[in-house]
Amino acid sequence: MNRILHHPGDDLLVAYAAGSLDEGLSLMVATHLALCPECRSRVAAAEAMGGALVADMAPAPMADDALDALLARLDEPEPAPPPPARPRPAYDARTRAVVPEPLRSYLSASLDTLPWRSMGPFVRSVELPVSGAKARLFRIKPGAAMPQHSHNGMEYTLVLAGGFSDEVGSFARGDVACADQTLLHQPVADPGEPCLCLAVTDAPLRFTGVVPRLMQPFFGI
Repeated sequence: MNRILHHPGDDLLVAYAAGSLDEGLSLMVATHLALCPECRSRVAAAEAMGGALVADMAPAPMADDALDALLARLDEPEPAPPPPARPRPAYDARTRAVVPEPLRSYLSASLDTLPWRSMGPFVRSVELPVSGAKARLFRIKPGAAMPQHSHNGMEYTLVLAGGFSDEVGSFARGDVACADQTLLHQPVADPGEPCLCLAVTDAPLRFTGVVPRLMQPFFGI
């Protein structure tokens, strides 16, 4: 197993422990934690520290109107039961091996049968059903390059299989690449196997080439 060298920042890990990240970013961090014992320990420490701080807080007195509202709710009818959960797909062995939970539960099918959208001859993507920041899987052919781009916000890329290199460094399974508005880069997939990664963005990318800019509305990135 490769050693994970690139991790989410402490600000993301603390926010995840506090439950303050949106769904897209939470999914990225949780999937990284499934692969990274070091970050699991850091999140556990942050949760323990938060729990200790809450335990030391004096309880706030309840206002009269808040108590009346709480008592009034006792007479409300019981809420309707939630709809039954949809059956999960029967993922194939490669999908189970490459895609850890909780990310796997967001896939509508095994990797090879997902509704991939082509972004040219070498790159395909599929958007995941999350709220907040957008989350997508990308599959890049070995040795192929993504279009050169910068960012209008933050981009977090978690490698699930294969790897890639850019102007910052090299990233393999479990690594998280963090990019902001100051970075102009062109990720290139490593040779050997396709690079599969989860990318989460809170704003559209800024492509430098004319063709990628014209096609961006169709890619949705």
